[in-house]
Amino acid sequence: QAQLVESGGGAVQAGGSLRLSCSASGFSINQFVMAWFRQVPGKERTFVAGIPWVGSSKIYADSVKGRFSISRENAKNTVYLQMNSLKSDDTGVYYCAGYLRGAVDRRREVYRYWGQGTQVTVSS
Repeated sequence: QAQLVESGGGAVQAGGSLRLSCSASGFSINQFVMAWFRQVPGKERTFVAGIPWVGSSKIYADSVKGRFSISRENAKNTVYLQMNSLKSDDTGVYYCAGYLRGAVDRRREVYRYWGQGTQVTVSS
C-alpha cells in the first residue's frame, strides 16, 4: 500500500527553523516528482516547493524563496523541507505529495499520492 507520512511539524517562534520529513512506503520515490503544499483553515491547499525526479530544477512559491529548501534522499525514500526564518504567515498544515515522472507542477490536482499532513504553527 503506497503511503506518504510527514513528520517534523510543531510550534516555533517567528525567525526560527523547522525541518519537515516525508517518508514514502509501498513505492519508490526515485521516479516521482515530489512537492510540499500548505493549507490553512478555510483556504485552498497551495504549492510551497517541488523537486523533480531528475535534474535540479527546484521550484518555490514566491513567499518562501530564499527561506525554504526542498531536498530528497532517494536511498531513504524521503523528501525534506528545511524551513528557515519562519513567519506567522507560514502557519498551516503541510502536506507532502508525489506523482510519477513529469515536471514539477504547482497544481495540486496533478499529484496522485498525498500524506496526512503535519501542523506547523509560527507565533510572532
